[in-house]
Amino acid sequence: MTDARAEILARVRRALADRPPAPVVPRGYRRPSGPGDVDLFADRVRDYRAEVRVVPAADVPRTVAEALRSRGATAVVTPPGVPGEWVPAAVRTSSSETADAVVTGCHVAVAATGTIVLDHDAPDQGARALTLLPDYHLVVVPRDRIVADVPDAVAALAGVPTQTWISGPSATSDIELERVEGVHGPRTLVVVVAL
Repeated sequence: MTDARAEILARVRRALADRPPAPVVPRGYRRPSGPGDVDLFADRVRDYRAEVRVVPAADVPRTVAEALRSRGATAVVTPPGVPGEWVPAAVRTSSSETADAVVTGCHVAVAATGTIVLDHDAPDQGARALTLLPDYHLVVVPRDRIVADVPDAVAALAGVPTQTWISGPSATSDIELERVEGVHGPRTLVVVVAL
């Protein structure tokens, strides 16, 4: 008894035996293009209903503290590599399950799409659950981590095994297209761009 799959494939091969091979089609894919525009990145992030603050690098601790205070965050979790001056010790917690906010860095950010990519093996970005459980996520994006487009981000992520791509606060729509936020992650996203 013969295998039906093998028989069908053999028939296809016989039918195509006298045909010339398919031509190779040149592809004009976009290639990495370099640094991204901060203003474009900020505009794209705002399009997702996220808050963006662009500040000098020296003002990051003050800006993060103000953002957390305005949110009323009293239990903030951070990965171990987040600089201590970013989050006041009085509000730090060690559990993402009881935290009302998380503060992280990022691996790369894409200006054209407003997307932020976390590397969950990096000390300032933490495990995936750390960034999905709290309702409020504040991400500090250094200027030199903003790239122009997705191919730049993919190149920057070579060898990064555990990633989360974030384009705004967590949101989905039901069958009637009613937007629901916070279903699969933080309902609020604040991005601090450090120049």
